[in-house]
Amino acid sequence: MAKGKTNALRILDREKVSYELLQYSPDDGKIDGISVAEKIGEDSRHVFKTLVTISSSKNLHIFIIPVAAELDLKRAARVAGEKKVDMLPVADLQKYTGYIRGGCSPVGMKKQYPTFIDQRAEEIGAIIVSAGKIGMQMKVGIADLLNVTNGQIASVIHE
Repeated sequence: MAKGKTNALRILDREKVSYELLQYSPDDGKIDGISVAEKIGEDSRHVFKTLVTISSSKNLHIFIIPVAAELDLKRAARVAGEKKVDMLPVADLQKYTGYIRGGCSPVGMKKQYPTFIDQRAEEIGAIIVSAGKIGMQMKVGIADLLNVTNGQIASVIHE
């Protein structure tokens, strides 16, 4: 199991945000969201992935969506106020966020990027997102996550 506090967890502690730490073994190499939900024994509708996009004007935007869903890039661009957004190449992820694929938390990136949480999160109340390291997830309330990421709710997935 992963050990130690990640930057994301340190920020939640500093902001006095309550969260539940959920850990799993990534030894089998399966780090996709559906596999992670199974490993931590949670409904996959409560587990969200953090996606990083880059716009045609080179601005980064963060989208937090259910693991089984697909980001609608047109909707994402519209809510971000951009003409077009594409997924940030995985090779650039660590350079911009400080995180790697499979361990990208919406909390504690190198910079505060505009963050959008899919509206389905509101129906749940608390969602599970990466805690900043493969093998670590954190369950956190939507209001707290919106506050700590300076995020907003938006409809950004394919229906």
